[in-house]
Amino acid sequence: MKSIVILLDGAADTPVAELGGKTPLEAAKKPNIDSLAASGEMGMVTTVPEGLPPGSDVANLAVFGYDPQKYYTGRSPLEALSMGVHLELSDTTFRTNVVTLSEDEPYEQKTMVDYSSDEITTEESSQLIKAVNDALATPEYEFFSGISYRHLLVWHNKENNFSLTPPHDISDRKVTEYLPKDPVLLDLMKKSYEILKDHPVNLERKKRGLNPANSIWIWGNGTKPNLATFDELYGVSGSVVSAVDLIKGIGKGAGLNIVDVIGATGNVHTNFDGKAEAAVCELKNGADFVYVHLEAPDEAGHRHEIENKVKAIELIDEKIVAPILDHLRSTGEAFSMLLMPDHPTPLAIRTHTSDPVPYILYKSSECGQKSGLSYTEANALSTGIVTENGYMLMEKLLKK
Repeated sequence: MKSIVILLDGAADTPVAELGGKTPLEAAKKPNIDSLAASGEMGMVTTVPEGLPPGSDVANLAVFGYDPQKYYTGRSPLEALSMGVHLELSDTTFRTNVVTLSEDEPYEQKTMVDYSSDEITTEESSQLIKAVNDALATPEYEFFSGISYRHLLVWHNKENNFSLTPPHDISDRKVTEYLPKDPVLLDLMKKSYEILKDHPVNLERKKRGLNPANSIWIWGNGTKPNLATFDELYGVSGSVVSAVDLIKGIGKGAGLNIVDVIGATGNVHTNFDGKAEAAVCELKNGADFVYVHLEAPDEAGHRHEIENKVKAIELIDEKIVAPILDHLRSTGEAFSMLLMPDHPTPLAIRTHTSDPVPYILYKSSECGQKSGLSYTEANALSTGIVTENGYMLMEKLLKK
């Protein structure tokens, strides 16, 4: 039996006035997803255990079937796995965004204008991180280039005792009270501003009307993870299709095959067709399990892009769900599908929450009384079906 996860990152939301009081899931035209909801199990699930941060790291670990309270060691070490960065147990890692800060004030008084610097290209941002690393790296710490605005700092032989703020949590706010308390990290950030503000890449971006990536922002600290393999836990092998290092890192740690898709960006302009083709190709080549991660709804939520969040859901329905379903049904083989967000990213607050999310668990071989409902937060809640521990859904998905 083939088993598929389609992860709509951050798709869950609250009612939006500009959408006539509907959530993006309610406003979106998504006939394929709604058909699965109508004939499958729909309910609510908690993916972020109490006491852990409501990030994509914690929530996706749960969706992958790993108990975050047992396996979570931080976000950035999972990204390091994807990037192929060797870690020692004594290392502490940090996600390092290239961000846009306001330009006129002293550093401590600046405003977080854009946590992604207009979703800067990997080609541009890698030049910026290289400039930062060339100027600031020491035997103690070094920077590594990732995808788009997402990069990595490794601090060797350093205890992980930091409390740091994600930049997407403070959009349009002064950074003053959110700056690192650690003097070394703060010094790295302040020095990066002097390195980057007049860098040729940023001067060219300004000419094109784009936000300059004029500072690094350090957060997401953690230590080397130790995941049991997916095969050890569930007796299944498979593949991961994603544009972002975090999800690829979880997949690598789980011993799953990582599929890179040309043009996969993690936003609404990603190569949706290529992701669907990659997933179908993995299934045809013998994978029993495929995890397809779509970042676009989350990015739109962070950026308060209402139309893009609705559009992202509609594109996922048309370009991801439809072709994968068409392939699975054409084989005549029984299959199961889990479709859900990892966490909500409400447009109203532009960041994650730990609230439960709606899920669909569809099994082609099961018949019986179904909800007949479309896929929305309210409809999922109305079924009364509740899963308290998100990681338990994986066992239900894979159970024959």
